[in-house]
Amino acid sequence: MQWYEADVKSLEAARAQQGPTQSPFVFYGSSTLRLWTQLPIDLGEPRAVNLGFGGSTLEACAHFFERLVLPEQPCSLVIYAGDNDLGDGRSPEKILEYFFAITDKVRLHFGSLPYTFISVKPSPARFSIIDKIRRANALVREAIRMRPNAFYINVFDAMLDAGGRPRPELFDSEGLHMNRAGYDLWTGILLSHRDQIFPYESCLVGAAG
Repeated sequence: MQWYEADVKSLEAARAQQGPTQSPFVFYGSSTLRLWTQLPIDLGEPRAVNLGFGGSTLEACAHFFERLVLPEQPCSLVIYAGDNDLGDGRSPEKILEYFFAITDKVRLHFGSLPYTFISVKPSPARFSIIDKIRRANALVREAIRMRPNAFYINVFDAMLDAGGRPRPELFDSEGLHMNRAGYDLWTGILLSHRDQIFPYESCLVGAAG
């Protein structure tokens, strides 16, 4: 995990400089989130805190949970990661294992905190492993069905064309990271799940303030 240290320390320093956000809605995960610089504006929620870092894997998200998520004391947690794990050769079953590692930490530190997993996205650069992405999503989605206060948001299907291939217009030229059109698509999908990702009733103090 040493590879991520510089980005994690930079994120820790930035959050310390910004000061605490009262009752934040935390978005935690890989560079797909980190590059979403307008996330609070797009989702219309100033209390949305973006904790995306580096080329993070879901495994790394579990590893750095106590350093990055725990200090925020979130009202809800939205997780996006997994495509880097799969791109590095990890199996869909490993993705599920890392997901369980994170949810165990959510339960340990925050009890019944609502949390959401955004499906692993398909991308042109990783079309060769699209079946693994589909399998990983299915495993996590099934696991979430059995857990209270856990939600799954499917962005995968909307990012495919009629032929079942990733839509190139949603991605930058390298075919891995999303462009503005991709984030606009995500904005619409996430806002259709607004009550799940922004559960104001779980943090009435912040909502009232």
